[in-house]
Amino acid sequence: MCTSIAMTRDCFYFGRNMDWECGMGEQVVVTPRRFPFRFRKAQPMERHYAMLGMGMLDVGYPMYAEASNEKGLCMAGLNFPQNAWYATQPDPVKNNISPFELIPWVLGQCATVKEARCLLENTFLVAIPFSPQLNVSPLHWHIADRSGSIVLESTRDGMHIYDNPVGVVTNNPPFPFQMQNLCQYLNLSPGTPSNCFSAIDGLEPFGYGLGSVGLPGDFSPASRFVKAAYLAANSICHGDEESCLSQFFHLLGAVAMVRGSVVTPEGKLETTTYTCCINVTKGRYYYTSYHNSGLTGVDLYSEDLEGERLVCYPIEQKAAVKWQNRR
Repeated sequence: MCTSIAMTRDCFYFGRNMDWECGMGEQVVVTPRRFPFRFRKAQPMERHYAMLGMGMLDVGYPMYAEASNEKGLCMAGLNFPQNAWYATQPDPVKNNISPFELIPWVLGQCATVKEARCLLENTFLVAIPFSPQLNVSPLHWHIADRSGSIVLESTRDGMHIYDNPVGVVTNNPPFPFQMQNLCQYLNLSPGTPSNCFSAIDGLEPFGYGLGSVGLPGDFSPASRFVKAAYLAANSICHGDEESCLSQFFHLLGAVAMVRGSVVTPEGKLETTTYTCCINVTKGRYYYTSYHNSGLTGVDLYSEDLEGERLVCYPIEQKAAVKWQNRR
């Protein structure tokens, strides 16, 4: 599952809900410019743009779920089961990259969405697992900067790069369906609907919000896409960081999963394990976890970006309460 959103105000913001059955030991990871990335098929990257995001570490390698780099480019991998497809054999003329390598491959050397698109046109995704214990994840990717968003999907009929004018990504079905599906909701409005029963006098709205009757409220990927797109398109907040952060977490909170509301066929509970918002302009990563709704932040520029070692911060899971009268 999962939902990602890109939002531009005075600063550029990017973030996501991580919806999963349990945590996977994620940490906020800062990768400095001289941390060496070793790729399975491509040439190593000894020096690259610094990046910041949430990832799982295995033998010292950051497998990012989402991240931004110091130039303002962001990328998130979201679950795309039954549709994601990767080749089993490399392409002799392209850069062959495994899905777990794709975020550092792109963010390490691209400063903009335009540069990322050019790089991806010469990139070939190969089904190479990180280790025998970890399967290849079926993903598609949301890539964004303050100029706009694109979506990368690798399916059996090829690798596709789609323009994403709404700045939202969820999961299945493929992205063209999600955009076409928005046509069913063109009537939605944050205002009060007009009376289409012109022959009936005295019909008055009995409350606010009737303009959005029909807005999906379930947790399916298509419904979350519509709801997140509608809320983001009508989102109003001041330009200061505090207001934008509050608004961004409210947007993602509107499509977050409460434990017990979605049960998988195996009986597992889908839950929004964490929600993040990156102020990409200032290099600040903020997050909440399921049990800790208070904001925790990590600042990219407070680290030594010329270093060679990863800097990691475990997720704050315990609820933090600010007492106003307790001694």
